[in-house]
Amino acid sequence: LGPDHPDVAANIYLLGTLYLARSDYDSAEALLKRALTIFKKYLGPDNPNVAMCLNNLGTLYKKRGDYDSAKSLLKRALAIFEKAKGPDHPDVAVSLSNLATLYHTLGDYDSAEPLYKRELVIREKVRGPNDTAVAICLNNLGDLYQARGDFDSAEPLHKRALAIYEKSLGPNHPDVAECLENLARIYRATKRISEANALEKR
Repeated sequence: LGPDHPDVAANIYLLGTLYLARSDYDSAEALLKRALTIFKKYLGPDNPNVAMCLNNLGTLYKKRGDYDSAKSLLKRALAIFEKAKGPDHPDVAVSLSNLATLYHTLGDYDSAEPLYKRELVIREKVRGPNDTAVAICLNNLGDLYQARGDFDSAEPLHKRALAIYEKSLGPNHPDVAECLENLARIYRATKRISEANALEKR
């Protein structure tokens, strides 16, 4: 096939993704950039494979704390996915989530909120309202509202996420414990101490 064939690039991309998951960012960056170059050359700059590389590179830069580079790449990935696959595709939801969590990390809640909301609509449409991917999005949006001090908006989101996790994963799963902690934090912030204590004993 040759070193610059798209099929070779696909394997390079997968290896880069593996290194990213292992937090070996230098190895991951080199491989993802190489895959990106090949995909751009042979498939064009607006191909979904290009977007996948941009998405993972953006995630890598976010983990490194290079937020400006991360934002640029994640926005470009989102634009490519929307154009290539339509606004309601699961890959668009992943891209929305990555960009939203970046804005959330930066404290730019006004930019993060509509992205989380769009992601939630897609997740519910594609996976159904009781999927754990929906619960993750609900928790992220609830965390955002908590950070703003909007506990009235945060509480029902965390309650719904808790119900999904308990049904899907059972009452003793770590994700259930995390939801209980989120709710207990809200109860403490709103002076409902006995309710917080009851959750923390579970």
